[in-house]
Amino acid sequence: MDRTKSLSLAPLAALLVLGCAAGTALALPRDPYLQRVGPDTATVAFRLASNCSSAQVRYGVGNTSTVARSTDSARIHAVVLTGLTPATTYTYSVDACGETTPAKTFGTAPVSGTRRVHFAAVGDFGTGGSDQKKVAAAMLTNKPELFVALGDNAYASGTETEFQTNLFTPMAALLAQVPMFATPGNHEYVTNEAQPYLDNLYLPTNNAEGSERYYSFDWGHVHFVSIDSNCAVGLASASKCTLAAQKAFVEKDLAATTQPWKVVFFHHPSWSSGEHGSQLTMRRQFGPLFEKYGVDLVLTGHDHDYERSKPMLGDAEAGKTERGIPYLVVGGGGATLRAFATSRPSWSVIRDDAAHGFLDVDVVEGTLTAKLVKTDGGVLDSFSLTKELPAPPPPPQGTLNVTVGNASGPAPHTAAFVATASQAGATVAWDFGDERGRV
Repeated sequence: MDRTKSLSLAPLAALLVLGCAAGTALALPRDPYLQRVGPDTATVAFRLASNCSSAQVRYGVGNTSTVARSTDSARIHAVVLTGLTPATTYTYSVDACGETTPAKTFGTAPVSGTRRVHFAAVGDFGTGGSDQKKVAAAMLTNKPELFVALGDNAYASGTETEFQTNLFTPMAALLAQVPMFATPGNHEYVTNEAQPYLDNLYLPTNNAEGSERYYSFDWGHVHFVSIDSNCAVGLASASKCTLAAQKAFVEKDLAATTQPWKVVFFHHPSWSSGEHGSQLTMRRQFGPLFEKYGVDLVLTGHDHDYERSKPMLGDAEAGKTERGIPYLVVGGGGATLRAFATSRPSWSVIRDDAAHGFLDVDVVEGTLTAKLVKTDGGVLDSFSLTKELPAPPPPPQGTLNVTVGNASGPAPHTAAFVATASQAGATVAWDFGDERGRV
């Protein structure tokens, strides 16, 4: 969260009362939501109806026996959990002034280089309407590890109140279980150059300015880069962000990453035949960097439709022997869809202005498989990208002995699994479908 300016205290939406089977329920104007989740850390943010100096998060693997106390004492809290285990499912709940929220779960990121990643992406959703809720519910059903938000997260002006009513309320269930990594849209820039966006989200700060407007992070063997296209096209004052500084960051960052897959996301599309069309500044200022450093996929929003380009190189389609980059517009997250006014251009593989949905992406080893999932569960488009990866390191040799205590009994039944490795310092991972972990 950018704390360079005071937080707006505009009235929030009516309180939501959370039910809790275990007893007391905590009345929150905003449910807990996940931010900055990594292999060994996570931020649980939430807002209370009144000031509280004893707020905390209880968490653990299969229980909530560990406590992380909030360092805040007012209504706005962001509790950082540390020392977590990579690729592990955690249960958590919020305690504040004697009350408790229902338990939720989330998964930490895998260790850097892990060759299996599942993420979702969509933009132009922050309306608070029924289509947005359907898209969010469909995403949660598919259980992505992370959610990449492509801008226009809170219509119409990105105000404090609109973030509550048009983002956090309709997407509460999703954001409580799936961490969101966002990029700002032009609608967020309507209010004080996206200051409420920065006030409400807790994003990585690894650029030279230490801001959250643009950043990068790894999730497994995928390197993600978020670019603030509003800055690039002149919507930001120089004190907030400059094109030159952002380009320098992107080039240095892409040159330094060792991950084999590179995904870049921002709001204004480099290639689009929708209402707004192609943003040539983004294409010509950043496209050469994407091509130079081997970016695999570019995801954008802004136009309220879905469109996938052919592999592009410069201002044209890549030749048969050339390596191009597919550019996607995934702007069907909930806002009113807009009809295409022109015929489909030759560089466009597929486009659609009739279905809301999100992009579901699996990256396993050297294959990236993506599909546009509609709210009814149908698939509008699918494609795959492949590349050769270096051979993985050989697995450790040795034996693993597993014993099961209380192997049978009446339901509900609890069984203890004890694993003993023959090698000192060995890592043991497990996956029971609904719960996974690593020690």
